[in-house]
Amino acid sequence: MSRIGRKPINIPAGVEVKINNGVVTVKGPKGTLTKEMHPNMTVTIKDNEVSVSRPDDEKENRALHGLTRSLVANMVEGVTNGFKKELEVNGVGYRVQKQGKNLVMNLGYSHQVTLSDTDDIKIEVPSPNKIIILGADKQKVGQFAAQVREKRPPEPYKGKGIKYADEHIRRKEGKAGKGGKK
Repeated sequence: MSRIGRKPINIPAGVEVKINNGVVTVKGPKGTLTKEMHPNMTVTIKDNEVSVSRPDDEKENRALHGLTRSLVANMVEGVTNGFKKELEVNGVGYRVQKQGKNLVMNLGYSHQVTLSDTDDIKIEVPSPNKIIILGADKQKVGQFAAQVREKRPPEPYKGKGIKYADEHIRRKEGKAGKGGKK
């Protein structure tokens, strides 16, 4: 059995989980998330715990077992605490600011790059070189963070660009320098 798939998920106070024809709906203080699970997986609620089981030990079902449990656990975590991604902007003249619902970024282009937050994604800019993306859906938060980073990915020579706060940029040495042809 899958070690992750076997673990039950505790339902915290204030969170409501419903299962209807393979569709799991989790409602909590941070919002409501709905996800359709694979038909082979059985999701059940018993004694304030959600558990996931599989029909047999086929390779596909073994893979889906842990995945399904992780998806449900992330839904429960998202509606209780939410998810957060922090990005840092490095570079001379690179800065970000929040204008209404829009994130306006000066990233060394001839124009400003603008992204707007959605109903389920919130953007905070505590300083001109820091972006915090918040939301209940882990997948959407990660995808939006990737889209922001994509506007100016970090480069390996000077480290300029947008990077995740916990990301390490492998630096390269520049050109060898003097010497030339003989």
